[in-house]
Amino acid sequence: MSGRRIAVVTDAWHPQPNGVVRVMATLREHLQAAGHDVRVLSPNDFFTVPCPTYREIPLALWPRRGVAKWLDDTRPEAIHIATEGPLGWAARAWCLQRRRPFTTAYHTKFPQYVRARTGLPLAVPYAVVRRFHAPSQGVLVPTPTVQAELASWRFTRLRLWSHGVDMRIFHPRPKTAFGDLPRPIFLFVGRVTIDKNLPAFLDLDLPGSKVVVGSGPSREALIRRYPEARFIIADGDEELAGYFAAADAFVFPSRTDTFGLVMLEALASGVPVAAFPVPGPLDVIGGSGAGVLSEDLRSAALAALDIDAERCVAHAALFSWSTVTAQFVANLAFREDGA
Repeated sequence: MSGRRIAVVTDAWHPQPNGVVRVMATLREHLQAAGHDVRVLSPNDFFTVPCPTYREIPLALWPRRGVAKWLDDTRPEAIHIATEGPLGWAARAWCLQRRRPFTTAYHTKFPQYVRARTGLPLAVPYAVVRRFHAPSQGVLVPTPTVQAELASWRFTRLRLWSHGVDMRIFHPRPKTAFGDLPRPIFLFVGRVTIDKNLPAFLDLDLPGSKVVVGSGPSREALIRRYPEARFIIADGDEELAGYFAAADAFVFPSRTDTFGLVMLEALASGVPVAAFPVPGPLDVIGGSGAGVLSEDLRSAALAALDIDAERCVAHAALFSWSTVTAQFVANLAFREDGA
């Protein structure tokens, strides 16, 4: 199927530095290459306010009228709502009012993030998120473990949609980006937030150096708490790719990610992964031999140093964007008359 008009509504878009943005931006590129007309509505099209507890994320303020006008003008054949933020809720309301089918995606374990920030029982945010997705024709989830987890919370119409890695950007390079930092270099890349569980990495007794690349509301507190670690913010994909490739092992301490795209980006860069055996790492790494999964994260990080870079790259290559794009289109709910 080609040449369809697809509307994507997302609260996560450039210049936000996170995995959802990278997935959706790369998806748009591949959809357009396949001949589709892809229109993206993002916070950049609205007046925004900083997200409470995470000021780097802008939230559209009172977007319902603007979202309705945009969808009326766009006249999409398929509508995909990528996030559960203000734009997502506004697009959902428009679709329900006009009885238009739509799909949604579950990118982030929002309930766990809310519990970590507020202490609310998981059942409360899960009820809100379940209500958001309930009218969707298909809730796109990245892995079988996330699918099973959401099913246990009574979500329905769950459909698998994996994520891919852009190996034009992420590939082995000379290990020069960190200069004279003592080796081995253990790296984390991602949002520096409470849900990433970074103390589980930074508290480890490891040789060499620990490096954290990313921004987020927990960054300044972690810099003060761990003065021996190096904290960096990457300026663009080329610099980020250089940091990935320069590491000796990638340590992923999160227990709440739905996928963990950064693990694929590390593998594509020839860098093995150490992580806990939880959803996300279990799906991305599994028994591939491209990483080590263990409840003893220190042992996993040290063992990962012995994994060959070629094995990492070969495993990353299995996550093809052509397959991911075709899977996304197959899951969409098209309105045949395009009205």
